Amino acid sequence: MWQVEGFLSFNVHLVVSNNNFRKEMEGDGIEHRRVEVNGIKMHVAEKGKGPVVLLLHGFPELWYSWRHQIVGLSSLGYRVVAPDLRGFGDTDAPSSVSSYTMLHLVGDIVALINSLAVDRIFLVAHDWGAIIAWPRNPKMKPVDLMRAMITTEILTSAWTGAKVKVPVKFIIGDLDLVYTSLGMKDYIESAFKKDVPNLEQVVVQEGVGHFINQEAAEDVTNHIYHFINKYFHVTST
Repeated sequence: MWQVEGFLSFNVHLVVSNNNFRKEMEGDGIEHRRVEVNGIKMHVAEKGKGPVVLLLHGFPELWYSWRHQIVGLSSLGYRVVAPDLRGFGDTDAPSSVSSYTMLHLVGDIVALINSLAVDRIFLVAHDWGAIIAWPRNPKMKPVDLMRAMITTEILTSAWTGAKVKVPVKFIIGDLDLVYTSLGMKDYIESAFKKDVPNLEQVVVQEGVGHFINQEAAEDVTNHIYHFINKYFHVTST
C-alpha cells in the first residue's frame, strides 16, 4: 500500500503526436514507455532513480510541459514520472465521452502509482492535473450531483469541500488570470488554509502567467526540490 507523501499544486481531448517532443529531448535521457492502467495504455516519460515524484500536467498540455522539471529533479536524486493523461498525447483516447469521468481519470493515476511498486510518492500537479490529484469529498453523494446544474462545476462537484491532508506547497503566477480574478487573492492568502490544513507555503511568482512550470522553469524546479527534500532527505547526485 502506497501513500502520497506530499502535494504541490499549480493553479488550476488533446491528441498531439509526441514524436517531435521526444526528438527534442533525446539527449536528456528521458525514457518513454506505455503502461497498462485501468483498461487503457498510458504513455509515461520518466528519468532518474530514487524517491518518486509524479508530475500531472494540465490542459492543454502533455508530459512535455514538465520537461525542465524531469531533467532537473532527476539530476538531484529523484525518479521523476510524467504521464500523458487519458485522451492526451500518446495515451489512449477512448471514443466514448463516458470514459472520461473524474473517476476514470483518478483511477488511471491510482493504477499508474500501483504499477510503480513504491511505498510513497510526492505529487506535483498543474491546472486540470491538480483537480485530479485533489482528494474526493466522501460526504458528496450521487444525488447531489444530479441536483447540480450542468456546467463545468459538475465535473468537480464531488471534490468540492474536500481537504488535502498531506503537506502542501502552492505556487501561482501573479499574472495568472485565476489569481487576478475577483476575490481569489484574498482566498489564497487567508481562506485557502481552511481547505488545505497542512498548507505550508504559498508562493506568488512575479511576472509569470498560468504555465508557470515552463515560464519560470528553474525557479519552479528549485521550489519543488526544496519542499520535497524536507521529507525525502535525498542527497543530490
